[in-house]
Amino acid sequence: MRDVTISELEQLHPDVCQADDALQMDQDSFRSLYERTARPLWVYLCRKTGDTQLADDLLQEAYYRFLRTRTVFENDSHRKNYLFRIATNLANDTYRRVKDEQIPEEFEPAAEHRNRPEHADVARAMDKLKPRERDALWLAYAEGLSHREIAETLGVKVTSMKILLFRARQKLALLLRGAQ
Repeated sequence: MRDVTISELEQLHPDVCQADDALQMDQDSFRSLYERTARPLWVYLCRKTGDTQLADDLLQEAYYRFLRTRTVFENDSHRKNYLFRIATNLANDTYRRVKDEQIPEEFEPAAEHRNRPEHADVARAMDKLKPRERDALWLAYAEGLSHREIAETLGVKVTSMKILLFRARQKLALLLRGAQ
């Protein structure tokens, strides 16, 4: 049996040797990003999947994949959009059908907003939209992303996103008028 050199081992298992190299953020930078993005990303995943446990799992996987990427980010907004894109792709890849579950208390709206009928109407109307329409509206109005950022997150062209948002708003408005 011949001796194996370190470089040959690295060629056999490049992922193991490069695992730490892929983590491009230091602990403080990651903690800061996590504190700014974890809650909105979890709420997005929870609303997208309807399953709090699945949202927890997807959140963890999204951050893991984000840390492993070799992408060079222009700014914090680019990091956040990329993280939402990873999460969107993970949620889209899951095959499970979702169930209505209670959102954990720390993510629930304030008590004065919980039982307002207009919130229930919006929730019911949003449930009737296609998943991509819901995602686009959520990213636009809850997360405040631009058309370009939403298009990047959902993996579509900007012109398609503008049309998708326009139609989703029209459809939501019709559904809300019917709820009254």
